[in-house]
Amino acid sequence: MGQPSWSSQPPSPEGTSTLYRSGRGGRRPRGRRRLSWPKRIALVLLVLVVLAVAGGVALYVWAGEQARRTDAVADYTGRPSPGKGTNWLLVGSDSRESLTPEQRKQLHVGNDRGLNTDTIMVLHHGDSGPYLVSLPRDSYVAVPGHGRNKVNVAFAEGGPKLLTRTVEQATGLRIERYAEVDFLGFVKVVDALGGVRMCLDKPLKDEKSGADFRAGCQEMDGVRALAYVRARYTDPEGDLGRVRRQRQLIGALGDKMLGAGVLLNPFALVPALDAALSALTVDREAGVLDLARLGWSMKKIADGAGAATTVPVANPGVNLGGLGDVVEWDEQGARRLFQALREDVPIPTSGNN
Repeated sequence: MGQPSWSSQPPSPEGTSTLYRSGRGGRRPRGRRRLSWPKRIALVLLVLVVLAVAGGVALYVWAGEQARRTDAVADYTGRPSPGKGTNWLLVGSDSRESLTPEQRKQLHVGNDRGLNTDTIMVLHHGDSGPYLVSLPRDSYVAVPGHGRNKVNVAFAEGGPKLLTRTVEQATGLRIERYAEVDFLGFVKVVDALGGVRMCLDKPLKDEKSGADFRAGCQEMDGVRALAYVRARYTDPEGDLGRVRRQRQLIGALGDKMLGAGVLLNPFALVPALDAALSALTVDREAGVLDLARLGWSMKKIADGAGAATTVPVANPGVNLGGLGDVVEWDEQGARRLFQALREDVPIPTSGNN
């Protein structure tokens, strides 16, 4: 019988021969199996999730190291007991220490070397709320060690720790968290977000703050936004009008920071986070999750959830000689408001919104 015919292929790169049998039934070498499209998509998604988690962990660690820390919350005899939910004390400092002469001129903040506050607010969040309550800086309250005085004096005389204690004693609320931002930090945050859009019912002009705004909606950069929230001398409502603008702008900042245009864009998110965290001084126990909850609460308020108000006021401008004009609270109205916050229930409505 004749031998079957075989043909030989050139040696493979590995030095072995690959033979093909002639005719039907011959076998071909197997190639590498390719993943199906569903499996490819699943693999890509898995890689993206791993990268996102790794990036999130790195961002979490980085964020925790950005904010400055201060001693602001401490125990003392007679401190209010914990209530329900969490209370933040939010402070806008008007410190000029980090400003150059050119910056002081540009920001219209003068050369005062004292340590004061332009903004004092209590933010409450829990099962109810969130609620943002402004405390006018001229509020006439008991300042431990300094008699009855403007609440602003507590910050000037004893910094964050004395201010926190003063607010706790005046409100009956326990303050768990503290956050402070100064002039320059505020400006940098607004600029990092690309500015904010504000809508005014009427024109606002104040030479001392640098405010010069027409009525209607308009974009504000950091410098203009600072002028907007500091204006009070030409406002018939004085300090009460200013705290209302402060809440309005803070809500707009929170809304923009947590909007899709920033959160879903790493090229916008990282610079905005860097500016915001670098501008903040917080208590020593505040963590990244605390700051995230703070930002989320501010966005909810900006979106219309919860409420923002000013502590009820009985007399908005009482002149006390050496102290100048002070703001006296409506004691019954204030007591009802702060009791609602302690119990984490809806706050009573107020005419000082």
